[in-house]
Formats: sequence, structure tokens, C-alpha cells
Amino acid sequence: YPCAVAEYRKYVPIHVECYAGYRGAQEPLAIRFGERRVAVCAVVDRWYSPSQRWFKVEAEGGDTYIVRHDEPSGEWELAAYTSEKSPGTDLRCPTSPRSPLS
Repeated sequence: YPCAVAEYRKYVPIHVECYAGYRGAQEPLAIRFGERRVAVCAVVDRWYSPSQRWFKVEAEGGDTYIVRHDEPSGEWELAAYTSEKSPGTDLRCPTSPRSPLS
């Protein structure tokens, strides 16, 4: 089953519209899945590795996405997603106003 595991670990390629702040660091403004555009309401968290930047964002409608930016290639990928309608997969920050933990 090595092929199945390799397929499972692949991320979903996406297009991300960004804002470059005063330091030139890109922040997601919207995520595009083909023709569908989802506006980002808030960057809830961010973390870095030597060649990647990760963002946990809350989007319109309350859905939460974790997106990864590979800096060498410039590609963005969807790493995780949870729907507002599916609290069993909650990825939201405990301080988020819509979080069930607050």
C-alpha cells in the first residue's frame, strides 16, 4: 500500500490571492478552488519552516482552512479544512468568537 500512502500525503493545489505587507510577507486574502473564490476573514494562526509558510485562516461562512505556501516553488496547497457545519472536525482557535471552546 505504499502508493496509497503517498497519494494520501499529497496536498490539494489551490490559488491564493495575497496581500504583501510592509515587510513583503504574503498574507492570504482569498482562496480559489477553480472558479470558486472564498474570502479570508481572519488569519487565526501562522507558523514557518525553513522553506514553507503555513496559515490557519477563518473564511467567510465560518469555515476554517490551513494552507501551505512553498516558498521555493511559489505554490500554495490546502493542507486541512473544516466546515462550520461539522463541529467534530473543529480546527478553530479557542479564542475565536465562534469557537465552541470559548
